[in-house]
Amino acid sequence: MAYVLGYIYADGSLEDASYLRGKYLRVSSTEESSIIKIRELLKSEHSITIREPRWGTFFGGKRYQSKKAYLLRIGSHKIYNSLLKIGLYPNKSLTIKFPIVPKKYLPHFVRGYFDGDGCVSLYRAPGKYGQQIMKKLSVIFTSGSFSFLETLGLILVYQAGLKHYKVYKGWNRSFQLRYSTVDSIKIFKFIYNQTGKDLFLKRKFAVFKKYFSLQPRRIDKEIATIFKIAYGAVAK
Repeated sequence: MAYVLGYIYADGSLEDASYLRGKYLRVSSTEESSIIKIRELLKSEHSITIREPRWGTFFGGKRYQSKKAYLLRIGSHKIYNSLLKIGLYPNKSLTIKFPIVPKKYLPHFVRGYFDGDGCVSLYRAPGKYGQQIMKKLSVIFTSGSFSFLETLGLILVYQAGLKHYKVYKGWNRSFQLRYSTVDSIKIFKFIYNQTGKDLFLKRKFAVFKKYFSLQPRRIDKEIATIFKIAYGAVAK
């Protein structure tokens, strides 16, 4: 549930449809597998609807085309009210604050948020003889709430051993935490050390795997164990 809560904080929202006397949890993503997993964990039988790509406008006038998205909408006063109690509100994107999460569940919460509103990238450059040289690994967390990212940054310093944090201004009224290679590796260890039940987005995990396959000297005992457990879970 810590993982689910993290994912909801990233890609979820609350809807108070008072005209229908209904209260809903909405979780949407361009990753169909993630929405299916969240529905399964919440023991929901609600249908998943598809939103086809459409054009929109960023703040500032720049046009963009969205990706196909998948939406899970669950009508439940119990879920809605329990999320309100821990600080999740309708129209939360600019106002959310980091919830109180027990220390032992923080890796799961952060991994859930990362699967929703985080990204990991590899930066490569051609070498002298045309070969691809790995330059760096980068992890980014994005949110519309400065306060949320500020607290997340501090948690990663004290719980994951990162050297520092800084919240940057992003695009379209968003903020970001950005990390270089050394801290990105520490984040990998922190969020995947106790994956359990196959609770991680394969596509993002695969980017880390690609990095370590190109930089095997970075693999220590802890990283090797993470891969063994993660791929053992996937194989089941």
